[in-house]
Amino acid sequence: MRELMRPFKTLVNMKSGQLNPCRHVIERRLSDMKGMYLDAQAYSRLLNQGDKLIYKVYEVDVAQEAGQLIYCTTIIYPGKVGNEYFMTKGHFHLKEDTAEIYFCLQGEGHLLMQARDGQVSFLQMKSGTIAYVSPYWGHRTMNTGDKEFIFLAVFPGDAGHNYRAVEDRGFAKILVEEGGSPQLKRNPKYVAEPE
Repeated sequence: MRELMRPFKTLVNMKSGQLNPCRHVIERRLSDMKGMYLDAQAYSRLLNQGDKLIYKVYEVDVAQEAGQLIYCTTIIYPGKVGNEYFMTKGHFHLKEDTAEIYFCLQGEGHLLMQARDGQVSFLQMKSGTIAYVSPYWGHRTMNTGDKEFIFLAVFPGDAGHNYRAVEDRGFAKILVEEGGSPQLKRNPKYVAEPE
């Protein structure tokens, strides 16, 4: 008989986003985001000023298998590369028929989602917002405020992450600051999926 996993609890610091206990912390710096931003010159200039921390993820210790729910917190720091906001790399799930929930704890940001056929969905998030990422939608989050944008994510243990699809093709839209507010624009570097 399979050994039962014991129930457990995790504490979340609502101001910092830190989970305790957590399995490990992932840090994504500017150098990890090469090719993610449209303005390559602005990226290089900012990188020359130092390898800034763009976002951090606190993960709990849950098996990555069917039947489990993995949860983590993500903290995206305020800032921009050119006129594009600091953001996560973005991903599809390896098991694409799995969904995800984001719950904003602090700050403000936007959630950009895209289906393989190029359809785009876009949601503003602020403290208290719960966003549902439907199956088959890739997703990325951006900090559009001047403070840390912190959210909790919950997804099936066997969902997996496919970052390569976004690295290779990008998203059809990018979020930029124009006139002091976030604007969704066409991404000229986007490569559509072959039919």
